[in-house]
Amino acid sequence: MECTIRICGEAGQGIQTTGEGFSRLFSSLGYNVYSFQDYESRIRGGHNFYQISFSTEEIYAPRKYIDLIITFDKKGLEYKNLLREGGIVVYDADSLKHYESDERFVNCPFRKMLKDAGLKNIFENVVSLALVSNMFSIDRKYVYKVIRDIFSDKSEDIIEQNIKVIDIGYNFDIKKKIDLPSVSNNSKILLDGVKGIGIGAIGSGCKFYSAYPMTPSTGVFQYIGANAEKFNIVVEQAEDEISAINMALGASFAGVRAMTGTSGGGFALMNEALSLAGMTETPIVILLSQRPGPATGFPTRTEQGELLYAINAGHGEFARVVFAPGDPLECALLTNKAFDIAEKYQVPAIILTDQHLVDSLYSYERDLKIELKNHDYRLRSVEFENYPNYKRHKFLDFTKNIPLCPLAVPGDSRQLVFTDSDEHDEDGHITEDGEVRKKQLERRYFWKIENIRKEISPPKIYGDKNSKIVLVGFGSNLGILKEIVNNKRLSICAIHYCEIFPPPLRENSEEALNILFNAYKTICIENNASGQFQRFLESEYNFKFSSNIRKFDGRPFNYDEVLEGIYAII
Repeated sequence: MECTIRICGEAGQGIQTTGEGFSRLFSSLGYNVYSFQDYESRIRGGHNFYQISFSTEEIYAPRKYIDLIITFDKKGLEYKNLLREGGIVVYDADSLKHYESDERFVNCPFRKMLKDAGLKNIFENVVSLALVSNMFSIDRKYVYKVIRDIFSDKSEDIIEQNIKVIDIGYNFDIKKKIDLPSVSNNSKILLDGVKGIGIGAIGSGCKFYSAYPMTPSTGVFQYIGANAEKFNIVVEQAEDEISAINMALGASFAGVRAMTGTSGGGFALMNEALSLAGMTETPIVILLSQRPGPATGFPTRTEQGELLYAINAGHGEFARVVFAPGDPLECALLTNKAFDIAEKYQVPAIILTDQHLVDSLYSYERDLKIELKNHDYRLRSVEFENYPNYKRHKFLDFTKNIPLCPLAVPGDSRQLVFTDSDEHDEDGHITEDGEVRKKQLERRYFWKIENIRKEISPPKIYGDKNSKIVLVGFGSNLGILKEIVNNKRLSICAIHYCEIFPPPLRENSEEALNILFNAYKTICIENNASGQFQRFLESEYNFKFSSNIRKFDGRPFNYDEVLEGIYAII
């Protein structure tokens, strides 16, 4: 059994609160939940919606068709064409000044109910939450708990007002009832990409986060800021992205794990400092949360248009890693791995997300455990005794398996620690020597890339490995890939890449490559117009996809349209 609810209205009408309320409610009852948001770049007005799907089976991706629409604006009525058989629309005819005679439309006078109770229209979202919960025959005690959790940082008076509104919604004589299948009472937890990255960063020992707010990266900034005191993290709002990345580089050079976050336009401003990190070999983790560009583009929409930019950004040649997690759990694990590789190999690490991933909620079992690694690769205090002739940028003997010279913490020893943005010798001092330059670049680029590749995991494979139809994607399209292979009509194999650059060693990717080369139809799916991931894989592995499915209207893929696209291809 599966059900999808879409809550529609203007910005400022509490759409997000209602959507989060339903997500919390159904996950607390033990259902698997997936939800996402569609909102405009405005504080008031416009048209937004919040869509929740819940099921007794696992669910990971948006649905095209809807079972229940709750709308506070006329625009929401237009989605009636997406209703499944038996679907209904809940609306307030008096408020919208529009009446529908269609039996699928259920008129619920939210505002009159509130007015009769002496309450303001601002509560119409909460009364709708209660009324629809009653349609599902859910005990109101569960809704009470949801309200108390959502408004836990508010005064008791505000909470009690909302509890009163819940009772108003439940006391309304609603004739329409919807049966819910029984499910285990094991409540689930909800995570989004923001929390995943935040948990990964904090668990990795991040002690400095600087940023300039830019959608859709701001949520991570706020999450780490909200937990800064508890975990002894310095969080700084910079005046722009240039300052933000340079602050983080300074903190990293001074001895702590540091991170910054932005979106495409802000990342453009960070490019010179990104190269500085490459030249000085200063570890830094950068969150690049994508939205449609160029320029301001669609500030609140989603896209995967900056993959090749992340791989190639900055001037000069230097090593880096680029990870693109597919769900909140991968967000935590890959943020952790990004910190580890950045520190171990003294390189910048980029975490590539997008609006769809950071804003979507996924349910997980309550006993979920996320194991994170936090190994300190820095050279501190007494350890300096083992390096009497410390050289920050010491040449490597490529005939021996000797690790990089550790990154020393300035001021933690009697020795001085030098580096420079100009080409430099082993000690970190400026040089014009061509042979020194050659040795440094061989170490900074070739050696690091070669050794990092050994730590890059191969892509994950889902579904029937013997299928002749193979779907390939990266990043936030993981949910779509997992859903498609679970369809009942077609035998499909799906391959998902999340550790993008440098690509895994060919021998580590042999299983995935064999599946691709032996398939009849190979389809690359991605949210951009130019097929960046397709071009990247084809150039890396000398392989040609037979087809592709691309979407670049600022919205995420939904399950139904991808399945339709596959049928059109085969």
